[in-house]
Amino acid sequence: MHTIKVCVGSACHLKGSYEVISIIQQTIKNQNLSHEIELRGSFCLGQCTDGVSVQIDEGDILSITAANAESLVSSIMETV
Repeated sequence: MHTIKVCVGSACHLKGSYEVISIIQQTIKNQNLSHEIELRGSFCLGQCTDGVSVQIDEGDILSITAANAESLVSSIMETV
């Protein structure tokens, strides 16, 4: 089981975190991955300068936008 944490703090909220969450939720649903991926909201992940801060499992903090949110899920499944 992989965990995706998406920052919902004020900086990421302004950058579109709820849109990113919505896209990731829809992708998980469309690809029947709810048994493989858990999506969680998180407060500040410490990298507020670029896009929405996202962390996969306990890995690096990534900057994600609505444009590349769907591909994030695909990249997780490629490592399985």
